[in-house]
Amino acid sequence: MLRLFNLPDLRQAGFTTRTWVDLRSSRLQRFVSNPPRGLGLTLALAFLAGTIVYGAETGPVWPQLQAQYGTPLDMAANAFGFRIETVAVTGQRELTDQQIFAAAGVTNTSSLLFLDAEVAREGLEKLPLVKSAQVRKLFPSTLSVTIEERKPYALWQRDGAVSIIADDGTLIDDAVDQRFANLPLVVGEGADKRAHEIVSALADAPELAGRTRGATLVSQRRWNLTLDNGVVVKLPEENPVQALKNLASLERDAKVLEKDILAVDMRMPDRVTFRLSEQAAAARADAFAKKKGGKV
Repeated sequence: MLRLFNLPDLRQAGFTTRTWVDLRSSRLQRFVSNPPRGLGLTLALAFLAGTIVYGAETGPVWPQLQAQYGTPLDMAANAFGFRIETVAVTGQRELTDQQIFAAAGVTNTSSLLFLDAEVAREGLEKLPLVKSAQVRKLFPSTLSVTIEERKPYALWQRDGAVSIIADDGTLIDDAVDQRFANLPLVVGEGADKRAHEIVSALADAPELAGRTRGATLVSQRRWNLTLDNGVVVKLPEENPVQALKNLASLERDAKVLEKDILAVDMRMPDRVTFRLSEQAAAARADAFAKKKGGKV
Protein backbone atom coordinates (compact mmCIF):
# COMPACT_ATOMS: atom_id res chain seq x y z
CA MET A 1 0.00 0.00 0.00
CA LEU A 2 1.29 3.41 -0.95
CA ARG A 3 1.49 5.83 1.96
CA LEU A 4 2.04 9.56 1.69
CA PHE A 5 3.90 11.33 4.46
CA ASN A 6 3.66 14.98 5.32
CA LEU A 7 6.36 16.93 7.05
CA PRO A 8 5.00 16.45 10.67
CA ASP A 9 4.89 12.68 10.10
CA LEU A 10 8.51 12.63 9.01
CA ARG A 11 9.52 14.68 11.99
CA GLN A 12 7.74 12.25 14.35
CA ALA A 13 9.72 9.46 12.75
CA GLY A 14 12.94 11.22 13.64
CA PHE A 15 13.71 12.86 10.33
CA THR A 16 14.06 16.56 9.93
CA THR A 17 14.47 18.69 6.84
CA ARG A 18 18.11 19.05 7.70
CA THR A 19 18.49 15.28 7.90
CA TRP A 20 17.33 14.85 4.29
CA VAL A 21 19.54 17.65 3.06
CA ASP A 22 22.50 16.17 4.90
CA LEU A 23 21.91 12.73 3.43
CA ARG A 24 21.73 14.03 -0.12
CA SER A 25 24.69 16.33 0.39
CA SER A 26 26.84 13.55 1.74
CA ARG A 27 26.09 11.27 -1.21
CA LEU A 28 26.86 14.04 -3.66
CA GLN A 29 30.11 14.79 -1.89
CA ARG A 30 31.19 11.14 -2.05
CA PHE A 31 30.34 10.97 -5.79
CA VAL A 32 32.30 14.15 -6.53
CA SER A 33 35.29 13.16 -4.43
CA ASN A 34 35.39 9.56 -5.73
CA PRO A 35 33.97 9.43 -9.30
CA PRO A 36 33.72 6.05 -11.12
CA ARG A 37 36.79 4.99 -13.04
CA GLY A 38 36.76 6.23 -16.66
CA LEU A 39 33.84 8.61 -16.16
CA GLY A 40 35.75 11.59 -17.52
CA LEU A 41 36.85 9.76 -20.65
CA THR A 42 33.30 8.47 -21.26
CA LEU A 43 31.80 11.94 -20.96
CA ALA A 44 34.44 13.41 -23.21
CA LEU A 45 33.89 10.78 -25.90
CA ALA A 46 30.11 11.20 -25.67
CA PHE A 47 30.46 14.95 -26.07
CA LEU A 48 32.82 14.51 -29.01
CA ALA A 49 30.48 11.99 -30.71
CA GLY A 50 27.50 14.26 -30.19
CA THR A 51 29.40 17.18 -31.67
CA ILE A 52 30.43 15.14 -34.72
CA VAL A 53 26.89 13.83 -35.33
CA TYR A 54 25.36 17.28 -34.92
CA GLY A 55 27.93 18.82 -37.24
CA ALA A 56 27.47 16.08 -39.83
CA GLU A 57 23.68 16.29 -39.83
CA THR A 58 23.64 20.06 -40.14
CA GLY A 59 26.56 20.26 -42.56
CA PRO A 60 26.62 19.84 -46.33
CA VAL A 61 28.37 16.45 -46.27
CA TRP A 62 25.62 14.62 -44.37
CA PRO A 63 23.44 13.81 -47.41
CA GLN A 64 26.50 12.43 -49.18
CA LEU A 65 27.44 10.27 -46.21
CA GLN A 66 23.90 8.98 -45.84
CA ALA A 67 23.66 8.15 -49.53
CA GLN A 68 26.93 6.24 -49.40
CA TYR A 69 26.64 4.50 -46.03
CA GLY A 70 22.97 4.75 -45.04
CA THR A 71 21.39 6.03 -41.87
CA PRO A 72 23.32 5.78 -38.58
CA LEU A 73 21.07 2.90 -37.50
CA ASP A 74 21.66 1.04 -40.77
CA MET A 75 25.40 1.65 -40.53
CA ALA A 76 25.47 0.19 -37.02
CA ALA A 77 23.33 -2.82 -38.00
CA ASN A 78 25.37 -3.48 -41.13
CA ALA A 79 28.56 -3.40 -39.07
CA PHE A 80 27.14 -6.25 -36.97
CA GLY A 81 26.28 -8.39 -40.01
CA PHE A 82 22.66 -7.41 -40.69
CA ARG A 83 23.20 -5.91 -44.15
CA ILE A 84 20.68 -7.15 -46.76
CA GLU A 85 22.84 -9.39 -48.90
CA THR A 86 20.12 -11.40 -50.68
CA VAL A 87 16.62 -10.52 -51.91
CA ALA A 88 14.67 -13.67 -52.80
CA VAL A 89 11.75 -12.74 -55.09
CA THR A 90 8.90 -15.12 -55.96
CA GLY A 91 6.14 -14.43 -58.47
CA GLN A 92 8.04 -11.92 -60.59
CA ARG A 93 6.98 -11.88 -64.25
CA GLU A 94 6.80 -8.41 -65.77
CA LEU A 95 8.32 -6.32 -62.97
CA THR A 96 12.03 -5.54 -63.09
CA ASP A 97 14.37 -5.98 -60.13
CA GLN A 98 14.86 -2.22 -59.95
CA GLN A 99 11.10 -1.63 -59.70
CA ILE A 100 10.79 -4.14 -56.87
CA PHE A 101 13.76 -2.75 -54.91
CA ALA A 102 12.60 0.83 -55.29
CA ALA A 103 9.03 0.06 -54.23
CA ALA A 104 10.19 -1.94 -51.19
CA GLY A 105 12.68 0.74 -50.18
CA VAL A 106 15.71 -1.55 -50.45
CA THR A 107 19.06 0.01 -51.29
CA ASN A 108 22.66 -1.16 -51.13
CA THR A 109 22.94 0.38 -47.65
CA SER A 110 19.72 -1.07 -46.17
CA SER A 111 19.96 -3.24 -43.08
CA LEU A 112 17.60 -6.13 -42.47
CA LEU A 113 17.33 -5.19 -38.82
CA PHE A 114 15.77 -1.78 -39.40
CA LEU A 115 13.81 -2.47 -42.60
CA ASP A 116 10.07 -2.15 -41.93
CA ALA A 117 8.53 -5.19 -43.67
CA GLU A 118 5.01 -3.75 -43.50
CA VAL A 119 6.07 -0.49 -45.13
CA ALA A 120 7.90 -2.48 -47.81
CA ARG A 121 4.75 -4.54 -48.49
CA GLU A 122 2.60 -1.41 -48.77
CA GLY A 123 5.12 0.11 -51.18
CA LEU A 124 5.00 -2.95 -53.42
CA GLU A 125 1.21 -3.07 -53.46
CA LYS A 126 1.12 0.53 -54.68
CA LEU A 127 2.60 -0.68 -57.97
CA PRO A 128 -0.25 -1.08 -60.49
CA LEU A 129 1.14 -4.42 -61.64
CA VAL A 130 1.12 -5.90 -58.10
CA LYS A 131 -2.12 -7.46 -56.87
CA SER A 132 -0.71 -8.56 -53.50
CA ALA A 133 2.67 -8.86 -51.79
CA GLN A 134 4.31 -10.46 -48.76
CA VAL A 135 7.63 -9.40 -47.25
CA ARG A 136 9.54 -11.45 -44.68
CA LYS A 137 12.88 -10.89 -42.98
CA LEU A 138 15.11 -13.97 -42.73
CA PHE A 139 17.95 -13.08 -40.42
CA PRO A 140 20.72 -12.28 -40.62
CA SER A 141 20.83 -11.04 -44.24
CA THR A 142 18.00 -12.30 -46.50
CA LEU A 143 14.81 -10.49 -47.49
CA SER A 144 12.03 -12.69 -48.90
CA VAL A 145 9.53 -11.01 -51.25
CA THR A 146 6.50 -12.85 -52.63
CA ILE A 147 4.32 -10.98 -55.13
CA GLU A 148 1.25 -11.78 -57.17
CA GLU A 149 1.27 -9.78 -60.34
CA ARG A 150 -1.85 -8.73 -62.20
CA LYS A 151 -1.93 -10.46 -65.57
CA PRO A 152 -2.19 -8.31 -68.70
CA TYR A 153 -5.75 -8.98 -69.89
CA ALA A 154 -6.56 -6.49 -72.62
CA LEU A 155 -5.49 -3.29 -74.33
CA TRP A 156 -7.62 -0.23 -73.66
CA GLN A 157 -7.69 2.66 -76.13
CA ARG A 158 -9.15 6.05 -75.29
CA ASP A 159 -8.34 9.48 -76.72
CA GLY A 160 -5.80 7.88 -79.02
CA ALA A 161 -3.72 6.41 -76.17
CA VAL A 162 -3.39 2.66 -75.58
CA SER A 163 -2.77 1.09 -72.16
CA ILE A 164 -2.51 -2.40 -70.72
CA ILE A 165 -5.26 -3.33 -68.25
CA ALA A 166 -5.97 -6.24 -65.91
CA ASP A 167 -9.19 -8.26 -65.92
CA ASP A 168 -10.70 -5.94 -63.29
CA GLY A 169 -9.89 -2.87 -65.38
CA THR A 170 -6.87 -1.78 -63.36
CA LEU A 171 -4.42 0.12 -65.55
CA ILE A 172 -1.16 -1.79 -65.50
CA ASP A 173 1.10 0.10 -67.85
CA ASP A 174 1.08 2.72 -70.60
CA ALA A 175 4.09 1.17 -72.33
CA VAL A 176 2.72 -1.27 -74.90
CA ASP A 177 5.21 -3.30 -76.90
CA GLN A 178 5.09 -6.29 -79.22
CA ARG A 179 4.62 -8.74 -76.32
CA PHE A 180 1.04 -7.56 -75.87
CA ALA A 181 0.06 -7.27 -79.53
CA ASN A 182 -2.28 -10.28 -79.34
CA LEU A 183 -4.30 -9.03 -76.38
CA PRO A 184 -7.95 -8.08 -77.06
CA LEU A 185 -8.45 -4.38 -77.79
CA VAL A 186 -11.34 -2.49 -76.18
CA VAL A 187 -12.08 1.11 -77.11
CA GLY A 188 -13.99 3.92 -75.48
CA GLU A 189 -14.80 5.52 -72.15
CA GLY A 190 -15.67 2.89 -69.56
CA ALA A 191 -14.46 0.01 -71.74
CA ASP A 192 -11.64 -0.71 -69.28
CA LYS A 193 -14.04 -1.66 -66.49
CA ARG A 194 -16.26 -3.76 -68.78
CA ALA A 195 -13.63 -5.46 -70.92
CA HIS A 196 -14.31 -8.81 -69.27
CA GLU A 197 -17.89 -8.74 -70.65
CA ILE A 198 -16.95 -8.73 -74.32
CA VAL A 199 -13.86 -10.90 -73.90
CA SER A 200 -15.96 -13.55 -72.14
CA ALA A 201 -18.68 -13.29 -74.79
CA LEU A 202 -16.16 -13.79 -77.60
CA ALA A 203 -14.71 -16.81 -75.79
CA ASP A 204 -18.04 -18.57 -76.50
CA ALA A 205 -17.67 -17.80 -80.22
CA PRO A 206 -14.03 -18.63 -81.02
CA GLU A 207 -14.63 -18.34 -84.79
CA LEU A 208 -15.35 -14.66 -84.30
CA ALA A 209 -12.85 -14.07 -81.51
CA GLY A 210 -9.96 -14.87 -83.81
CA ARG A 211 -11.21 -12.38 -86.38
CA THR A 212 -12.04 -9.53 -84.00
CA ARG A 213 -9.56 -6.66 -84.12
CA GLY A 214 -11.31 -4.41 -81.62
CA ALA A 215 -14.45 -3.92 -79.53
CA THR A 216 -15.86 -0.43 -79.05
CA LEU A 217 -18.19 0.40 -76.17
CA VAL A 218 -20.96 2.61 -77.59
CA SER A 219 -22.48 5.15 -75.17
CA GLN A 220 -21.36 2.83 -72.35
CA ARG A 221 -24.31 0.58 -73.21
CA ARG A 222 -23.41 -1.93 -75.91
CA TRP A 223 -20.52 -3.16 -78.11
CA ASN A 224 -19.51 -2.85 -81.74
CA LEU A 225 -16.95 -5.31 -83.07
CA THR A 226 -14.51 -4.52 -85.87
CA LEU A 227 -13.44 -7.64 -87.75
CA ASP A 228 -10.22 -8.28 -89.64
CA ASN A 229 -11.89 -7.50 -93.00
CA GLY A 230 -13.26 -4.19 -91.74
CA VAL A 231 -16.84 -5.38 -91.21
CA VAL A 232 -18.53 -3.82 -88.18
CA VAL A 233 -20.80 -6.04 -86.08
CA LYS A 234 -23.34 -4.09 -84.00
CA LEU A 235 -24.25 -6.17 -80.95
CA PRO A 236 -27.42 -5.68 -78.89
CA GLU A 237 -27.37 -4.26 -75.39
CA GLU A 238 -29.16 -7.35 -74.06
CA ASN A 239 -27.68 -10.82 -74.45
CA PRO A 240 -24.72 -10.13 -76.78
CA VAL A 241 -23.49 -13.68 -76.13
CA GLN A 242 -26.47 -15.20 -77.96
CA ALA A 243 -26.12 -12.68 -80.78
CA LEU A 244 -22.51 -13.73 -81.31
CA LYS A 245 -23.50 -17.40 -81.35
CA ASN A 246 -26.15 -16.66 -83.97
CA LEU A 247 -23.64 -14.79 -86.14
CA ALA A 248 -21.12 -17.62 -85.80
CA SER A 249 -23.79 -20.05 -86.97
CA LEU A 250 -24.61 -17.86 -89.99
CA GLU A 251 -20.93 -17.69 -90.87
CA ARG A 252 -20.55 -21.45 -90.72
CA ASP A 253 -23.64 -22.05 -92.86
CA ALA A 254 -23.54 -19.19 -95.38
CA LYS A 255 -20.16 -17.46 -95.05
CA VAL A 256 -22.00 -14.15 -94.57
CA LEU A 257 -18.87 -12.35 -93.41
CA GLU A 258 -17.16 -13.14 -96.70
CA LYS A 259 -19.75 -11.19 -98.66
CA ASP A 260 -19.23 -7.65 -99.88
CA ILE A 261 -20.73 -6.02 -96.79
CA LEU A 262 -19.81 -3.16 -94.49
CA ALA A 263 -21.79 -3.95 -91.36
CA VAL A 264 -23.94 -6.53 -89.61
CA ASP A 265 -26.66 -5.11 -87.37
CA MET A 266 -27.83 -7.54 -84.69
CA ARG A 267 -29.50 -5.07 -82.39
CA MET A 268 -32.99 -6.35 -83.16
CA PRO A 269 -33.71 -9.67 -81.44
CA ASP A 270 -35.74 -11.13 -84.34
CA ARG A 271 -33.63 -10.16 -87.38
CA VAL A 272 -30.15 -9.58 -88.75
CA THR A 273 -29.53 -6.67 -91.11
CA PHE A 274 -26.58 -6.49 -93.51
CA ARG A 275 -25.30 -3.21 -94.89
CA LEU A 276 -23.79 -3.68 -98.33
CA SER A 277 -20.83 -1.78 -99.70
CA GLU A 278 -21.51 0.82 -102.40
CA GLN A 279 -20.30 -1.52 -105.13
CA ALA A 280 -22.36 -4.39 -103.82
CA ALA A 281 -25.41 -2.17 -103.43
CA ALA A 282 -25.02 -0.88 -107.00
CA ALA A 283 -24.56 -4.41 -108.35
CA ARG A 284 -27.62 -5.61 -106.45
CA ALA A 285 -29.71 -2.70 -107.75
CA ASP A 286 -28.56 -3.39 -111.31
CA ALA A 287 -29.39 -7.07 -111.01
CA PHE A 288 -32.79 -6.25 -109.60
CA ALA A 289 -33.46 -3.81 -112.44
CA LYS A 290 -32.50 -6.39 -115.05
CA LYS A 291 -34.71 -8.92 -113.42
CA LYS A 292 -37.64 -6.53 -113.68
CA GLY A 293 -36.74 -5.68 -117.27
CA GLY A 294 -36.16 -2.01 -116.54
CA LYS A 295 -33.47 0.42 -115.54
CA VAL A 296 -32.79 2.18 -112.34
